[in-house]
Amino acid sequence: MQNIIIIILFFLVSITWGTTWIAMKFAIDTIPPFFATGMRFLLAAPLLISMAYYSKTPLLFPPGERYFQFFICIFYFSIPFSLMLYGGLYVNAYVSSVIFSNMPVFILITSFFILRKKIFFLQKIGLTIAVIILIFILFNAVYIIHDCQFKGIIALMLAVISHAIMYVECKKKSYNVSVLTFNALPSLVSGIILLTLAWYFEHPVLNNFSKMSILAVIYLGDFSGICGILSYFYLQKKVNSFHASVVFLVFPFIATSLDYYIFKYTIPINQLLLTIPLMFGILLTLIPNKIKNNI
Repeated sequence: MQNIIIIILFFLVSITWGTTWIAMKFAIDTIPPFFATGMRFLLAAPLLISMAYYSKTPLLFPPGERYFQFFICIFYFSIPFSLMLYGGLYVNAYVSSVIFSNMPVFILITSFFILRKKIFFLQKIGLTIAVIILIFILFNAVYIIHDCQFKGIIALMLAVISHAIMYVECKKKSYNVSVLTFNALPSLVSGIILLTLAWYFEHPVLNNFSKMSILAVIYLGDFSGICGILSYFYLQKKVNSFHASVVFLVFPFIATSLDYYIFKYTIPINQLLLTIPLMFGILLTLIPNKIKNNI
């Protein structure tokens, strides 16, 4: 039963993260990216707050640390998620998912600079491979894939860096708050902030929103935003961080397959082949400490 639960959680996270990039494409088809992000968080917030209330989970961080909760609202939720949807205007699901699959790499680099965390030999090899191949993939994408533009890539890279920094800062501060505490109130605050700013700067026309775009935002908020977060959280509770992080190697292939079947985006074979050494490099950065210490 334990193994079945782990498989189900792994499947849910992989599917959720893989389909997120497709849902983003549908969302920003008729809804401006910042407004769509605000809608996403505002839809997720009531459910998250309700879950926190019924589970008697505090909404606020511990006293003395609540200022950091506001930084999480801005630099983990508002800015990076908006950049993800903005980047989706100029980058297909393959490139978007490949960039975000490198989250472990960015966290490793950030941990080195902020926490002075040691990088082991195999991690250095993986880091070198992942960075070189990622750069090669991104430069190739701009010249080979007709709808891929650098400003979309830059937006997505900034989103990954922002997430990595906030993740490492949480580690630095030794936060061990509930996943609901981390997500519920920041989702509400971020939703209000983004909708307010988007209303004045993006000037959304509500009548132009298609049913598909609205459904996509609902999916991002109430399924992807909640199911994905909770499933990954509980997966980390069931297995070690190495096995949980293997999800990062799986969801790009789901996103790429859906991108092909739904939007008919054909990725050049040389781009797809480059994904293999990229994933190998990422895998090396995830190797457990007990193995690294023996090298």
